[in-house]
Amino acid sequence: MRESVKNNRILVTGAGGMVGSYVNDVFSDNQLYLTDLVAMDKGCTSLDVCNPVAVIDLAKKIQPDVVLHLAAATDVDRCQLEPDWAHSVNSIGTQNVALACQETNALLVYVSTGNVFSGKKKTEYTEFDKPGPMNVYGESKLMGEQIVKSLLNRYYIVRAGWMIGGGAKDKKFVGKIASMILDGNSSLKAVNDKYGSPTYARDLLNGISKLVGTGYYGLYHMVNPGIASRYQISEVLRDVLEYPDLAIESVSSDHFPSAAPRIRMEALRNYKLELLGCNWMRPWEEALKDYVVNELIPVLS
Repeated sequence: MRESVKNNRILVTGAGGMVGSYVNDVFSDNQLYLTDLVAMDKGCTSLDVCNPVAVIDLAKKIQPDVVLHLAAATDVDRCQLEPDWAHSVNSIGTQNVALACQETNALLVYVSTGNVFSGKKKTEYTEFDKPGPMNVYGESKLMGEQIVKSLLNRYYIVRAGWMIGGGAKDKKFVGKIASMILDGNSSLKAVNDKYGSPTYARDLLNGISKLVGTGYYGLYHMVNPGIASRYQISEVLRDVLEYPDLAIESVSSDHFPSAAPRIRMEALRNYKLELLGCNWMRPWEEALKDYVVNELIPVLS
């Protein structure tokens, strides 16, 4: 088993997002070239992955060994309402990045999602289950997967779960609920009928770094193991933040209507990593507590 990837030229698309927050730490032993579609952080290069000329020109200039493709349209409801936007970024944008890897002989790491499945299964999905997305976001990410497979021989497709992380940038469920608890709310409502696998972004990138070092190309699930509902995540947050008197009401997803359908079962199992003896991911409860204590509380206090 080889160690985590080192001494590579790594081009990172969408480095300004939640997962990108950890790129500098996790891949510090490499030469990094960061790009961001939205907010420009210091040291980033502007790149619109929807522009094929811009993507190929930057790849030719950098000549990366690895491309970590994080840029994505992840607003599930907006994807449903604006399918052209979703497919432009997640499908065609990924095609542009894959073609650039083909041109420069770079290894591609494409981060995908459990939304590629229908959600009808009663247990976690493995890499051997047949996809069948139920919303536009899932369709566009699955198309990205298919494009990568059709254009490249050297790639890793890594499906993640419900993303947690980002610290000050955390605008997702964990960040919102933690803020509400610390703001003194006496009661909260959380959904109890949708299930997923929380995935700490730092753990995800650490896992990707190790996976790239193996040379075992292909499709993988990489989540913090276990099945959780939003309600169960809220309970853990209440305990970690030490608000034992906070009342959390368990409600159905009908309580929070959305433009895009949310699948019932989005949880993933890192089955191929298990079979290879490479499942480095820790349980979601442990990862969540680590994140809240060491990253989220310091910026919210």
